[in-house]
Amino acid sequence: MPVRFRLALAALALPSAAIAADPLPLVPLPAAITPAAGGFTIAAGQRVAAAAGDTGAANAARLFVEQMQAQRGLALVPASGDAPIRFVRDAGIGGAEAYRLTVTPAGITVAASGDAGLIWGAMTLAQLASPDAAIGRPVTIGAVTIADAPRFAWRGLMIDVARHFQPIGVLRDIVDQMAAVKLNTLHIHLTDDQGWRVEIRKYPRLTTIGGWRTPPSTGGAPGAPVGGFYTQAELRGLVAYARAHGIMIVPEVDLPGHAQALVAAYPELGVAGDRPAVGHDWGVNPYLFDPGPKGIAFVKDVLDELMAIFPGTYIHLGGDEAVKDQWERSPTVQAQIKALGLKDEDGLQSWMIEQFGRYLEAKGRRLIGWDEILEGGLPPSASVMSWRGEKGAVDAANQGHDVVLSPDGPLYLDHLQSDRTDEPPGRFGIYTLAAVYAYDPMPPGIAGAGAAHVLGAQGNAWSELLVTPAEVQHKLFPRAAALAEITWSPKAARDWAGFLPRVHRQGERWTRAGMTVADSAFAVGFTLVGTPGDALRKNVVPVTLATQSGYGTIRYTVDGSVPSATSAAYASTIPLRPGAVLRAAAFDAAGAATATPRRFDAGRAALLSRSSAELTACPAGAIGMRVPLAADATASAPAYAINLFDTCTRYPDAPLDIATGYRVEIARLPRNYGLAHDASALRAHYAVTAHGELLVQVGCAAAAKARAAGDKTARPVAAGLFALPDPTTAPQRFAFAGTLPRMAKDADICFQFTSPLSDPFYTVERVQLVEGRR
Repeated sequence: MPVRFRLALAALALPSAAIAADPLPLVPLPAAITPAAGGFTIAAGQRVAAAAGDTGAANAARLFVEQMQAQRGLALVPASGDAPIRFVRDAGIGGAEAYRLTVTPAGITVAASGDAGLIWGAMTLAQLASPDAAIGRPVTIGAVTIADAPRFAWRGLMIDVARHFQPIGVLRDIVDQMAAVKLNTLHIHLTDDQGWRVEIRKYPRLTTIGGWRTPPSTGGAPGAPVGGFYTQAELRGLVAYARAHGIMIVPEVDLPGHAQALVAAYPELGVAGDRPAVGHDWGVNPYLFDPGPKGIAFVKDVLDELMAIFPGTYIHLGGDEAVKDQWERSPTVQAQIKALGLKDEDGLQSWMIEQFGRYLEAKGRRLIGWDEILEGGLPPSASVMSWRGEKGAVDAANQGHDVVLSPDGPLYLDHLQSDRTDEPPGRFGIYTLAAVYAYDPMPPGIAGAGAAHVLGAQGNAWSELLVTPAEVQHKLFPRAAALAEITWSPKAARDWAGFLPRVHRQGERWTRAGMTVADSAFAVGFTLVGTPGDALRKNVVPVTLATQSGYGTIRYTVDGSVPSATSAAYASTIPLRPGAVLRAAAFDAAGAATATPRRFDAGRAALLSRSSAELTACPAGAIGMRVPLAADATASAPAYAINLFDTCTRYPDAPLDIATGYRVEIARLPRNYGLAHDASALRAHYAVTAHGELLVQVGCAAAAKARAAGDKTARPVAAGLFALPDPTTAPQRFAFAGTLPRMAKDADICFQFTSPLSDPFYTVERVQLVEGRR
């Protein structure tokens, strides 16, 4: 773990006026920037040197040369001895990650005392030189001195490869892009119910069996097994690659819960004696490993092999979401609890964590786990990664334990970034780029001395709903830039408005590197003023435009053409004529679009249509996730917003004085959710046909409100009863059509499925209301 580096704030802070007047395209914002006169031009063929025999400086110089080729299109030449661009040691620069970058008309020097500092200096210099439209041409960098060091030592991302396996090359690509913004810790979630991804030579079935699972069914025959694992040689190569980029890898083996893949491979290491299949249900499953002598010995064997692969300080042992039902029901485990003089199952988990913590400590390593390891008492050797809010971090830090902030919400990057209809699968609520940037990793409840135990923060990309590399990247970027800035830059220098042009430039670098970068913060969103019925009745469609970030000038066209920097600038509500097509994008001060242009169709059919993302929850329940068509779908679309506890969605504000009928498109999805004790919240509906029905009901929300107010006779109007087909033979997507009752105003329409809870999950893909004679 790099040493924390602290300087007096007055020495670090750059006056905000200077930042605003001439913002350098740097993420994260350096601690101190001192501009000077003149500049230095970097051209193809320029020599880049490190002191002879200094492998760390040579590595940083190599990384800079690679970045310049990739980001600027300039081929520089590694050299020894004197050169206009130099990487040098300076023992007077305190802190392993601190550096000083000096640009003068005579040349450029990156100086640091530690290898990491040299790397971060190289990344800053590469950012100063890129990107812009002049790829392949020389670039002049203004004279400047940057003195920089991080606020926190742990600046991390977690990639979950257990739920959906990612090839080793995908992880290398993420290492490259983490290093570009000075993130220094890659936490890899290697095991879970759905897969064991690390080769353990003493237990080969962990990967030959535990590395593969059968996809959940949507009604037909199960698909071919999916999965994969990393050999120890592959992981050693990744560790070396990451180390060369200034990044430490933290492996995680999750226990005692999330152990179904382990028990599938070695049932004798389970509790109940059965052999389950490797899991395919997302959430919390019941399988725990045996905490007795066999299980303890097994984990120590695994730890020995992990330590031989991963030389970093920390080994993550999970500890989260371990429902203790199997331990509670096992006479053997209960006898163990009694023999150890423990209070309960939480005490047994704490005892177990302490055994492994001492084992790691004896070998010069440290255990870290999710904040559930606090339950039953925290062993002295353990560090805590706080995900259930900040309380775990506050409690642990105040007790003298090191902590990493990783709260579900702003730092859980599998959450959606917007409610746009084109957003890929993910979890609700919505946590924007601004939400990540606003988070501070130093909770106010940590007392004075406890602050020294806050190592930093980490963003987590859980992969239940992230299948492809592009989906993972979309969740990471650009929010990784916000995470980098809140963990590196001085808190007092944080400035959202100043961050936006810098993160936009960094997004261009990531895009040039081949990453899929979300433009959710910069994309134009359209809001219809009033309801679609209002627009159709008045024959005018009033629309307002906005972006999440507020960055740039929104420009638009109404003839369907692509907007440009010279298109009309948005100022206020646009009254469209029915049938018009509005397209819009925001443009920065240089006239470049900040996101892909988006489209709003003001046609009558479009106004009478709602996709899954535009539907809402039924009167009871809430939309919780946007999920793909299949658990292992290789494309982000289509995606479906669902309430997994009730197969019901609602079309709000349907103009029933205009629409006479409807066509509803249906999708049948896997019902693969491990809900543990929350399963009692599932809402079952009495089916009156063999496979259940789709009920179409008008006025459902109004009826529910009236019943809640005491009117026991209130009920919605039945507008459709459709028997669902046999899921084992029917297509996965199909449609029904029906007529609507005439009403004088807008009303909601509920689409309720009554299929058994043992069957796949049904949802609405799209509803198209139609006009015509009744």
